[in-house]
Amino acid sequence: MANYRPEMTDAGIHSLHETTVLDEHGEVREISLTGERPLTIYLDKREIVTLMTLGSYPELLTLGYLRNQNLVDHIEDVVSIQVDWDVESVVVTTRRAKENLDQLLSKKIVTSGCGQGTMFGHVMDSLSELSLQCPSFSADSIYQVLNALSEYNEMYKKAGAVHGCALCTGEDIDIFVEDVGRHNAVDAISGWMWLNGVTGDNKVFYTTGRLTSEMVIKVAQMQVPLLLSRSGVTEMGLRLARQVGIGMVARAKGRHFLVYSGQQEFTA
Repeated sequence: MANYRPEMTDAGIHSLHETTVLDEHGEVREISLTGERPLTIYLDKREIVTLMTLGSYPELLTLGYLRNQNLVDHIEDVVSIQVDWDVESVVVTTRRAKENLDQLLSKKIVTSGCGQGTMFGHVMDSLSELSLQCPSFSADSIYQVLNALSEYNEMYKKAGAVHGCALCTGEDIDIFVEDVGRHNAVDAISGWMWLNGVTGDNKVFYTTGRLTSEMVIKVAQMQVPLLLSRSGVTEMGLRLARQVGIGMVARAKGRHFLVYSGQQEFTA
């Protein structure tokens, strides 16, 4: 079904709240707080997981979560996504539930994601089937992406307590998402890609968070071959990136970065 889109609500919510604090001098200040709401995903009346989220893109977050957990095979299988903040839930209806859903949900891995992300065991097992090719990239191309991203991170600048992720084509930012956990932000971008039929083969994925095994697996599933972060790298994240063929650039701030994986494709 070309250009297929499931029936969806548009239930993104305002994510900033105001409060009064005292600074180090005892002076009263008005500041912004980052919002955080629980959102429980129900797939064909089956409770799957409760995510803590800003709530800015709940439909995309839900789509991306189901995609990255391999709980739905095709976007065309999704009939509707209905978010109701009164009951803090999202109901997903599909044309056909996966026959082995009980088996897929039987094993959970609590990841190192902010707020403790969750990944089902079969997702880790499927990594051996993925193989990507890191593209050629240069110091200038990394600087261009970082420069373009300097205009974003709006929520972080106002209130902090969030991570930001972006999907980039060259120096163009296709989509930028902030959420309380980096795993939520990457899932929302994955949902946007799935909904709009966007492939990852010519993209760069940027995150403000650590490059852990969870981040590498999610980006690999999105078929994005180059991963960029302003934070650090875990040993398992690096091992998986090299195994799958993803280029990994981290500790990227200002004019500094380190190339951990894909060194053979890098030009200084």
